[in-house]
Formats: sequence, structure tokens, C-alpha cells
Amino acid sequence: MRIVANWFRRYFSDPQIIFLAILLLILFAVVITMGGMLMPVLASIVIAYLLEGLVGSLERRGLPRLASVLVVYVAFLVFVVLVLVGVLPSVSLQITELVQQLPSMISAATTALLDLPEHYPELVTEAQVAELIGAIRAETVMFGQRVLSWSLASVVGIITILVYLILMPLLVFFFMKDKELIMKWFRRFLPTHRTIVNDIWRDVDRQISNYVRGKAWEILIVWLVSYATFVAFGLKYAMLLSLLVGFSVVIPYIGAAVVTVPVLLVAWFQWGWTPTFIWLAVAYFIVQALDGNVLVPLLFSEVVNLHPVAIIVAILVFGGLWGFWGVFFAIPLATLVQAILTVWPIPPDDPGDALA
Repeated sequence: MRIVANWFRRYFSDPQIIFLAILLLILFAVVITMGGMLMPVLASIVIAYLLEGLVGSLERRGLPRLASVLVVYVAFLVFVVLVLVGVLPSVSLQITELVQQLPSMISAATTALLDLPEHYPELVTEAQVAELIGAIRAETVMFGQRVLSWSLASVVGIITILVYLILMPLLVFFFMKDKELIMKWFRRFLPTHRTIVNDIWRDVDRQISNYVRGKAWEILIVWLVSYATFVAFGLKYAMLLSLLVGFSVVIPYIGAAVVTVPVLLVAWFQWGWTPTFIWLAVAYFIVQALDGNVLVPLLFSEVVNLHPVAIIVAILVFGGLWGFWGVFFAIPLATLVQAILTVWPIPPDDPGDALA
């Protein structure tokens, strides 16, 4: 018991550390227990944070705060309307077409698999092919059941989306317009001496603002370039696949590998082993290479100093806790943890602890 008491005295002797620990516990508890109810608020805070960079840029050019907020907010609403009118109907239609084409695709894949034992008997046996085909059919049945359950719950989903479309634009506007007022209200509850909290916030804000805003631009650019590439080749479901490619950049290392499978499969079902398929694959991998070697260095001035293992663990942990938003903010949240561990004061070893 005395060892535990000495450990707490060593690491939690500073009142600022105690306050930081309590603040983190409160925030974590709020997100875990009320994250579903507060999702429109949390999503609006994220969007307002993304748009704050544009507002600050206009302010630095001499435009008043309110005028800057209005310009950025109107541009944001125009972008949302364009996405709702131009993108969502096309994606919805292509999803429907893809679901309708799945039986013929599975039939073509089954025929190709049945030919494998004849051409490569030393590598694949008929029993292995039969087992694989059975697994594919089982997964297809499960996918059909999930689609049916999703369609039955779509009414509730539509109502939720309508609520979001009404609440979130209002919340985003007030978060941007009254930023200083809201921050001043929060500061009333903070202690006067909060050097450690301020140091952590400055470090995290610098890295997160660079990462999140850069990632938003990366998604948009990769999506548009992929869409233009797929349309130029005449690939089916170009809007749906390009959207998947754009959002795949959210998950480092894993996203690009996962989204490559549907892109190449759709291309193979459309063209087979033809020069068009090969050139499409080459163009797609060029887009991926340009994203990793040209676009990312241009967009991210601050390099997140995290080991790849730490990034993958953060994606698994935070994605499991908060779904899409957890995956999107996995690296910023991991950066927050790293900043806390870096700033957290660790006193030198006390010789008396060894004698306790």
C-alpha cells in the first residue's frame, strides 16, 4: 500500500497534473456515455474546427471576423448542397446497380474458379475450389440479409439525417461566430495556473490542425483525381469507387490496400485480362504513388512523429470506440496521448522508494 501511495505522490504531486487527469477523465466519460446523443454537437465542432483555418486566413488578410465567418460558412453550405445534389444520388444509384449486378459477377467468378484446377492442377484442387465457392455464396447470402436489414431501418436513418441537416449547419455557424465567447465561458471553469494544459494544447493544436485540415484536402483531391481517372477509362461505378478511394486515405497503410480490391475486381469483371484493365491498374497505382510521395508532403508541413505500430494500434482502439470519427481522429488522438506523456513531469527517482 505504501508503494502505491509513494507512486501517487511522485506522479500526482502537482495540482496541475491532478486537474489535467480529472479533465481527461471527464471528457472521456462524456464521450463514452453520451457520444451518441451529442454526435451532432461533436460533428459540428469538428466541422467548425476544419473551417477555422479558412476563417483565420481571411482575418489575416484584413477581413473582419463576422465577414470572414459568413464567407466561409456560405462556401461550406454551397459545398454541402453540391455534394447532396450531385454526389449522393449518383452514389446511391451506383450502389443499387452494383447490388443488382452481384449475382452475375459471382457467376463469372465461379466460372473462372472452376477453370483453375484444369489449368493449374498442381496449385489448386477441385475440393479447394468447391470450398471457396461455398464460402463466397455464404457471404453473399449474409450480405443480402444485411442489405435487407439496412433497407428496413432506412426510415429511421432518413429521419436522423434530416435532423442532422437542420441542426448541424446552425451549430457550425454559432461555433464559428461565437468562438471567443464559448472559449471565454469554458475558461471560467479552468484554474488560473494551467501551464501544463496550455503547453499540451499548443502542441496538439498545431499538429491536429495541420493533420485534420490536410487530411480533408487530401480526401477531396484524391477523390476528384480518382473519379476523373475512372471516368476517362469508362470504369463502371466510378463515383462510388472514387469516393471509396478518397476516404481510404483516412486509414494509413490499411485503407489503400483494402480499397484496391473492389477497384480491381470491378475492372476485371468489366474488361477481363485486357490491356484496358492493365492500363487502369497502372493509372490507379500511379494515383496512389502520387498521393503518398507528392501530395502528402505538400499538405502536411508538420510530420506526425508516431511509429507505424502506434498508428495501427490507435486506429484499432479509437475506431473500435467511436467508429468512423474514431478512425478519422485516431492519429490526432494518438498525438494527444504522446503530447501528454511528453509534457507530463516525471520527477527523478526517490531513493526512499526503493527502501519502502
